Amino acid sequence: MNDLIPILWWAVPVVVVLLMYKFVLRVFFGMVIVPDDRIGLVVKKYALSGAKRLPDGRIIAINGEAGMQAKALAPGLYWGMFPWQYAITMAPFTIIEQGNLGLVKAKDGAGMDTGRVLGKPVESDKFQDAVKFLDNNGQKGPQAAFLTPGSYRINTFLFDIEMVPITQIHENKVGIITTLDGEPLDKGEIAGVSVPGHKNFQDPMAFINAGGMKGLQEDVILAGTYYLNPWFVIVEQVDMIYIPIGYVGVVNSFVGPEGKDTSGEGFKHGNIVKRNEKGVWDQPLDPGKHPVNIYTHAVEVVPTTNIVLNWADSRTEAHELDKNLCTITVRSSDGFTFNLDVSQIIHIPRNEAPKVIARFGNMKNLVSQVLEPTIANYFRNSAQKSDVIEFLANRIQRQDDAKQHISKVLDDYNVVGVDTLIGDIVPPAALMKTLTDRKIAEQEKVTYEIQRNAQIERKEFESAKAGADMQPEVVKSTRQVEINTQMAASKVAASRGEAQAKTINATADAEVRITIAKADAEAKTVNAKADANATEVNGNAEASKIKAIGLAEAEVTKQKTMAMGTEQYAIVRVAEALASNGIKLVPDILVSGKDGGGNGMIDALIGNEMLKKLQKANEAAGEKVSGANVSGEKKPSAGE
Repeated sequence: MNDLIPILWWAVPVVVVLLMYKFVLRVFFGMVIVPDDRIGLVVKKYALSGAKRLPDGRIIAINGEAGMQAKALAPGLYWGMFPWQYAITMAPFTIIEQGNLGLVKAKDGAGMDTGRVLGKPVESDKFQDAVKFLDNNGQKGPQAAFLTPGSYRINTFLFDIEMVPITQIHENKVGIITTLDGEPLDKGEIAGVSVPGHKNFQDPMAFINAGGMKGLQEDVILAGTYYLNPWFVIVEQVDMIYIPIGYVGVVNSFVGPEGKDTSGEGFKHGNIVKRNEKGVWDQPLDPGKHPVNIYTHAVEVVPTTNIVLNWADSRTEAHELDKNLCTITVRSSDGFTFNLDVSQIIHIPRNEAPKVIARFGNMKNLVSQVLEPTIANYFRNSAQKSDVIEFLANRIQRQDDAKQHISKVLDDYNVVGVDTLIGDIVPPAALMKTLTDRKIAEQEKVTYEIQRNAQIERKEFESAKAGADMQPEVVKSTRQVEINTQMAASKVAASRGEAQAKTINATADAEVRITIAKADAEAKTVNAKADANATEVNGNAEASKIKAIGLAEAEVTKQKTMAMGTEQYAIVRVAEALASNGIKLVPDILVSGKDGGGNGMIDALIGNEMLKKLQKANEAAGEKVSGANVSGEKKPSAGE
């Protein structure tokens, strides 16, 4: 134990020295160690020799004066930086991350030039050498130069660093630039002219040195990533100008050199100039996307396809140019007021679009200043020259006249009038009812006429049909006549008298049938043609039938008379007549007088009573008495 005590006495000083070596080195030797990720910012508390104080207006010492020193300590080992004379602050490196910019503001330096807002860039190793910056007359205030992504040893005694995001212009967008530094704009100009060499405004001093002007710029930047100093430029992103198919964009430029008018002496409504000159460009923008500065160029989109404009309360096209148009109210010469809808189709040729815009400014003005009064007044004037009925009746002619008149008017305004169409016409209700009733009456008249013609055609059809239906009977009758004629001829050859009679009878029967068939056919034909003539036709047919039968019977009678003799034929005809009428040739009671005398009527009555009694007696006995005469003679029976 006692042996360890001397060792401990020697060990304690060694440990103390080891623990206090930094303090010893710092105090007695002025040692300073700057780490690899730090920068040493030096403040000199007093100066032992040379200049003692900073010049007026300065806050950073570059010549050994007391105060904040421009020269910073880079990572490493330094001696002689005694703590009673120097205060060392370890500051981290300045890191500019990806997607950002480092804006630099100098706290010390030369004064800013008159009219400038940004300090000129000077050689200073990207602001890492504060001494060079001040020696090279770097200017106090916001700097035109900036730091891109990376790690920098920045003396924050002299420089303040502000990180901002880089500028990203998106697809289908245009970056409109307003610069905050540069020459003043010329009188009468609204935007700075294009100057070269500034790399899309990423090099402020190149822009300024090239004569760039502060304020709104004609030039724009397109989609991409840009290192733009927001202390130098303000960027506004707007959509590209989109011209659809079927349209053109007429450009009215507010900037550029004064151009020579190309519209000709006949056009007195504005200047039409070449592209990139001030005024309305003679060549419009074709369909597509165009990077146009909307503050220096106005683009009026003009349709080059047919445009339909409706003068109607309930119809508006998608372009809405006819949004404020309404149904036209007119008054006729007979004092009626009525409404009509009108549609006007127009077309603006591509090369005429700049003149239309130069004259009217936009399409809405064309509609309100020309089309609306022209069309409305035309139809009002036209209606006053006719009454309502005539206006309605001559609608097509009115439409053609309107097309010609309006097309001629529009041609003076560089617009093509394609067509004028009259839509719905709403006449007064009372007049409309009169027209409707008249039309119904006309249609009914036409209907009745059609029905009458149909009936006539039907009767003709029925007549033809009846004739066709009777044709087989006619043919059959004709064939039957031929057959009967042949049969009659055969019988005549066998027996002349009988054959002649049969021939005559057959011929007569055939003629009768033919006559009857013809009469029936004619009767059906006449009935089919007109029911009103049926009676007359049937009478004629019946007369023809009777006549034919009479003639046939007369001929038969003549032939029989010749064959039998007159007296014999007469007796036969009397007998046939009595038989056909049921009259007995030999009477049941024969009334006569003796020698032709006596009371014949009384005898007949007595005889009749006697006959009745005999008939009753015979019926009782089952016998039949055929008859008896008054003289008591028995009447011969049929078998006797």
